[in-house]
Amino acid sequence: MRSETEMLDVILQTAQTLQVDAVAMSGSRTNSKSPKDEFQDYDVVYIVDNLDNLTSDLAWLDSFGKRIIEQHNVLGNRRLYLMLFEDGNRIDLTLCPKDHIQEWVDSEADYTVLKDEKGLFESYTTSPERYWTSPASQTDFEKAGNEFWWVSAYVVKGICRKQLLYATDHLYGICQQELLKVLAWQVASDRGTVDIGKNYKYLFQYLPTEKEKEISALLDFSSVEKLTQSLFATMQLFHREAQILAQKMGFDYDKEVAEQMIEYAKERLETNEIFAK
Repeated sequence: MRSETEMLDVILQTAQTLQVDAVAMSGSRTNSKSPKDEFQDYDVVYIVDNLDNLTSDLAWLDSFGKRIIEQHNVLGNRRLYLMLFEDGNRIDLTLCPKDHIQEWVDSEADYTVLKDEKGLFESYTTSPERYWTSPASQTDFEKAGNEFWWVSAYVVKGICRKQLLYATDHLYGICQQELLKVLAWQVASDRGTVDIGKNYKYLFQYLPTEKEKEISALLDFSSVEKLTQSLFATMQLFHREAQILAQKMGFDYDKEVAEQMIEYAKERLETNEIFAK
């Protein structure tokens, strides 16, 4: 596997060959909090003068190395080339016209300029607050609770219909995300605004080990039975953690709605033919 020094050399040498105006890198390799491992991508942007010249013939991508798989995407005025190489390295390369640098900057939490002889990045500022979490307001808290308990009914419906993917999508994609949000607010209530990271990836750096174990135990969706167990455990955990946050922040919390929704789930799932064996 090529080292970081070797990869940066290739990135900058290719930029020089292509006469790129500026080069910057974002993502985990520019964040000191991110763990260093072989899976860190090289999130790189080339600021270019003529996008069409580079996209009309992509043979120059070969200069980065032999690729196992790649993906090409259009993002507004930018072009994104995701490349996984045979040696295990990965480059997520964005081509951005120099007139649209703000568009790329707005999409990143932070970045490091690697080459900018023309000073194109000088007038732009980073937004490291993108993944920061601030203490919740009463309104924030009420919306999170309402969303959690409302969507839990969709999970119940999916389980009763034996629609595993539908139920899983709502449980993990919405309900458990609201649970993580409440946990992040607990951290913020103690520490003020904190960097939780994309997809809550730094959240458990701030919480006791047992909290991470509890969340991990919720992630078995391999059968309708396991999904049902996860739903009930998620509901109980949200109910508990929401009350803890409400007490710390002096928020109103509608325990009656929570308990009614837990009972609603029990009545329908415990009498469902899947479990009536």
